[in-house]
Amino acid sequence: MVEDEAALAEAIGRGLRHEGMAVDLASDGAEALDKVAFTRYDVVVLDRDLPRVHGDQVCKTLVKQGSSSRVLMLTASGGVEDRIDGLTMGADDYLPKPFVFQELVARIRSLGRRSAEPLRPILTHGDLTLDPARRVVTRQGRYLSLSNKEFSVLEILMAFPGRVVSAEELLERAWDENADPFTNTVRVTIANLRRKLGEPPLIQTVIGTGYRI
Repeated sequence: MVEDEAALAEAIGRGLRHEGMAVDLASDGAEALDKVAFTRYDVVVLDRDLPRVHGDQVCKTLVKQGSSSRVLMLTASGGVEDRIDGLTMGADDYLPKPFVFQELVARIRSLGRRSAEPLRPILTHGDLTLDPARRVVTRQGRYLSLSNKEFSVLEILMAFPGRVVSAEELLERAWDENADPFTNTVRVTIANLRRKLGEPPLIQTVIGTGYRI
């Protein structure tokens, strides 16, 4: 989320995290480019009128670099010509301010699905089923009540069946840059997932490496 109005950025960040997204904040265009250089983001929500490096230049740079991140311009410049300019320079979507928060969430989720590697509409592993669109998980036909983070971790593991996913990768994809790399939050989330998934166990710990399903 690239927004120079700190209060607005924090408010949107809190709302998106409540929706289960991992969110990093940048207050200017230069900081945004620095972050994108080191982290692969599914979606960059980008204001246009930014200090240091203008949002238009950030967008053009991402396109020139061949970034896989999808760009959603979120800006007060909401006229038809502004939208055409934004889309022409490479933005994937354009949402003028003021906006309805749930529409922002829906647009980010849509762009995120386009950014990620193609996944089956419904993820399955034996008797376990995860529906990313409806955010529903069932096992043996029984609905499982998962927290947003538990759902995100399970979705990542099910997207790569048999592959070992490190705790660091889970932190990066399901949390955000403020997550403490030495925290035990991944281990606790995995333990809660195992308890809720029931028997027989589905998540394996690969000592010193990570987890797989």
